[in-house]
Amino acid sequence: MQISVVHSTVYRYEGAVFQEPHTFRLRPREDGAQHLLQYALEITPAPAGSTQCLDQDGNVVMEAWFHQPVEMLHVRSAFQIETLRHNPFDFLLSPPELANLPLVYPEPWRSPLSPSLRPGQDGAVIEFARSLAEQAGWKTLVFLTVLNRTLFEGHRHIVRDGGPPFSPELTLRQREGSCRDLAVLFCSACWSLGIAARFVSGYEQEAAVHEQAYMHAWAEVYLPGGGWRGYDPSQGLAVSTSHVAVAASAQPQLAAPISGSYRGSAGSRMEFQISMAVQGAAGH
Repeated sequence: MQISVVHSTVYRYEGAVFQEPHTFRLRPREDGAQHLLQYALEITPAPAGSTQCLDQDGNVVMEAWFHQPVEMLHVRSAFQIETLRHNPFDFLLSPPELANLPLVYPEPWRSPLSPSLRPGQDGAVIEFARSLAEQAGWKTLVFLTVLNRTLFEGHRHIVRDGGPPFSPELTLRQREGSCRDLAVLFCSACWSLGIAARFVSGYEQEAAVHEQAYMHAWAEVYLPGGGWRGYDPSQGLAVSTSHVAVAASAQPQLAAPISGSYRGSAGSRMEFQISMAVQGAAGH
């Protein structure tokens, strides 16, 4: 499947402000699940300087800095990508003892996965996760499917234009959340059982049929033999060809598409528009 996206974001200020250095996480990653065919990023006014690099989580980012005051900042990202993973379960979990919960990664996996293994989850989340693990017979892959389905079926999906994700305890208690809220709850439930998990930001093909398209968020877990594998609790799906991953981190703010601040007393507002075209999907 080929997915094309144009994502435009405009920040308007009530007066001139000075932009601090910004981080742009808008370039889709390249891996065994997706192949980037073309990509362009335009920033207006042009920054004084920029550099592309890998961040601490392996995401391709642009770091940019500015020297002149601005009253508007326009960021336009455009790309075409081919998604490749038709079967999200095309792997063998190895070593075999990882098939059972709670998960204990042996070395050499455990040390590099430590940022995505976060102990000390809320008691309600732990109880929730353990109850689902019992339903799944304490089997790792079955648990992930049950967790994904339970969050999809048991929580109302809402749209929130901005703001950080809700805490996993709040989402669990309210039984509703945005895609990013459900992704954070999914990760927290996984962490409580020793499963390495992280938050993913990107795009999903269903946005192409909506008048107002949004970026999407889901979760990934690390399964030796399969690597990082995506689960989308807002849709109840294991991630395959319909999703485009851009950035991932155990800390959601480190997967945000644009991060930065400005100096000045002027107020600001943000406008965005996302257009998407899909080739090779049924109904598109």
